Amino acid sequence: MRLRLHSLDADQTASAGGGSVRRLNLLLTYGGWRENAFADQLPIILDRIGIRCYRAESGDEASEVIRREHVHIPVIDLSIPMHPVSPRARQSGARAVPAGPRVLQLLRRLEQPPPTIVVRPRQVDPSESARNLADALRDGAFTVLDDPVPIESMLQALERVVRRHYRDHWPAA
Repeated sequence: MRLRLHSLDADQTASAGGGSVRRLNLLLTYGGWRENAFADQLPIILDRIGIRCYRAESGDEASEVIRREHVHIPVIDLSIPMHPVSPRARQSGARAVPAGPRVLQLLRRLEQPPPTIVVRPRQVDPSESARNLADALRDGAFTVLDDPVPIESMLQALERVVRRHYRDHWPAA
């Protein structure tokens, strides 16, 4: 698959005089347990083309990134916990209250809400699936992907966001 997320424009690159490079900021949240998930793979792939990835494993961490950085594209996993989960609690199978919907609401309240990619856990019940999809779209999701997300699907979703919202080139920071 050819990735069409364009690298930096000429007016966005560092000048010979030492100007700073402006980068697209991507917030990655992931509450799953899989190794080599999209949240692990994307920073390796996207850093080379000028996309900075901020990783958050809880609602608290995601909120902090949103307050501190200008996020152009958030990828919000609905199943992330509100607070960081200790390795011991994770091993014991403790389940935390999902914070993804609250993070979506926080993003929606921003002055300029960014186009958001939502990752939702697999749904067993069709009515629950439809309700979760409607809720995510109402909260401003650009697209909704089901976990586990193949890296190719995530890259295609990111490409659509850049093409539709940023006209193939991201804005100056």
